[in-house]
Amino acid sequence: MTRLDVIGLVVEDLSASLAFYRRVGLAIPEGAESSEHGHVEFELPGGLRLAWDTVEVIRSFDPDWQQPSGTGRIALAFRCDTPADVDATYRDLVSTGYEGHKEPWDAFWGQRYAQVLDPDGNGVDLFAPLS
Repeated sequence: MTRLDVIGLVVEDLSASLAFYRRVGLAIPEGAESSEHGHVEFELPGGLRLAWDTVEVIRSFDPDWQQPSGTGRIALAFRCDTPADVDATYRDLVSTGYEGHKEPWDAFWGQRYAQVLDPDGNGVDLFAPLS
């Protein structure tokens, strides 16, 4: 039997990526980016882990690894407490220099939704139920 245990992100700049995800709301300990190994793991509620590895780390065991081209291949979705929190989080991220992909809107499936890009171009969705 297998179970999903870790979602891994390959990043150019570990510090920039961790700063983004802290701003989204993950309580990643300060200083985690100083890992000498270029790898950081953070346990999410429920036990699933989110991990970051630098390009250098990936190439240390897979020298032929190439970054994907085109649009992002992964999207992480963060649930906000309220629709207003979706708007506030989106504004905060965009105002501090992160790239907004789709401004907050009321989605037909019943959620307030917005999309931003992390420093490596991965899609990050923000959502909250409308009711």
